[in-house]
Amino acid sequence: MKRTILNRLLAVSFIIAISILMLFPAILFAKQPNAVIGYTTFYSPESGPYVETYLAVDGSSLDFALNANNKFQASIQVLVLFHKNDEIVNYDKYELFSPELDDTLDLKFNFIDQQRYSLPNGEYNFEIQIWDKNTESKPFAILRPILIEFPEDKISMSGVQLVDSYESTQENSILNKSGYKIIPYPDYFYPEGMTKIIFYTELYNTDRVLGENEKYLINSYINDANSNAPIDKYVSYKKETAAEVNVVFNEFDISELKSGNYFVTVEARDRENRLFAKSQIFFQRSNPKIQLKLEDLLTIATQNTFAGKINDQDTLREYIRSLAPISDEQEKNFAAVHMTHADLETLQKYFYRFWKERDALDPEHAWLNYLNEVNKVNQAYSTLIEKGYETDRGRIYLQYGPPNAISESYNEPSAYPYEIWHYYVLDNGQRNKRFVFYTKDLVTNDFMLLHSDVSGELSNYRWQYVLYDRVDPGFNIDESTVPSSWGGNSTRYFDMPR
Repeated sequence: MKRTILNRLLAVSFIIAISILMLFPAILFAKQPNAVIGYTTFYSPESGPYVETYLAVDGSSLDFALNANNKFQASIQVLVLFHKNDEIVNYDKYELFSPELDDTLDLKFNFIDQQRYSLPNGEYNFEIQIWDKNTESKPFAILRPILIEFPEDKISMSGVQLVDSYESTQENSILNKSGYKIIPYPDYFYPEGMTKIIFYTELYNTDRVLGENEKYLINSYINDANSNAPIDKYVSYKKETAAEVNVVFNEFDISELKSGNYFVTVEARDRENRLFAKSQIFFQRSNPKIQLKLEDLLTIATQNTFAGKINDQDTLREYIRSLAPISDEQEKNFAAVHMTHADLETLQKYFYRFWKERDALDPEHAWLNYLNEVNKVNQAYSTLIEKGYETDRGRIYLQYGPPNAISESYNEPSAYPYEIWHYYVLDNGQRNKRFVFYTKDLVTNDFMLLHSDVSGELSNYRWQYVLYDRVDPGFNIDESTVPSSWGGNSTRYFDMPR
């Protein structure tokens, strides 16, 4: 786990460093701790709802100093805040120490911290700030929304916790739950070297609602983040008996899972197969060894199919390019490498395979519905140099469907023109999600994605600083609040889209 998280952290750190170099050259050499932060919500029958937070820190990103034991040690200051309606309802501040070292020749390790915070049901913003106490660097902050919803008279399910390892235990520790010592996996990225994904969740009040000793079914599966379809190879079923708390502990072998964005989903269904509880968590998989190859298309027959009737290569290539917003990473890479110069038959085979995988019963109907949506975004969002499906707004529309509400603000005195899209429920079950787009020039019609709270999308909790950079290009990125500006509506539109 330590090496894999480190690789992920270093990759993310490199991307962040390049971005900082482009935007703020003056702070290029400011050192920041590299960390991965996660959380899960749970319920205790004795003490009520609580939030578990997980923090993994890359030792090589810290400064080590000699301590009182004449050992080298790093120290991280951690500030945790839970906001509700602009009020801090719970907080914590503590110091996290690395292991003691005799020297600092090899710092390729991570140290992990887990905490628990009691909070009543409600919606919160979870903020965590960390900084290296041995340097003068400013705090590095993360802000995430949290929904806690565990009604006492209804069945509910905890969040899904990703697990690095576990073992049975009777000892008392903050890492223990339901008789297991659980080492969390704070990251959401699974590199090629990791061959399994382990997850943990809990159900509450099934005995109260279904009746004591009543049987019900737990379905656990991995589903594609784009199509939301469960992957047949990664589905498990288990019968459970109703209880005050039911524990779901499961794992899947992901050695053959191709690169892409996914969810681990856990469902609870009654005897009539009616869904009464569901929880899921996003993760990314990198598995370069699993690749779509040209020879995989040889057995596909396109005679007498809709794809076989498309005989113009340029038209077919354009159709394949338009599939990018709903393609997984493997399909995008394959199309970029092989479809540019492929012959007509290969193009037809790939195109038919793509839609057959999405709708085995009627792939042509699925394609025509999608083509209709592509035509809409091309008309609405095309720019001087990009088709509509190539833009950020076009991609989001095609991937998630039309938003339920759009708040447009093109004339705020202090802000660049922007749009906030609001989705009540996404196909993958995420609720009350938003996308923020902005442009520096309305003439181009090129609105870029600035921020979203959707799992797997660009998340920039300082998005308002960029939006209001129009009148204050010298803003301080270390400030924690956005200065008020005359006519500013972005917070109101984000919280309550029109």
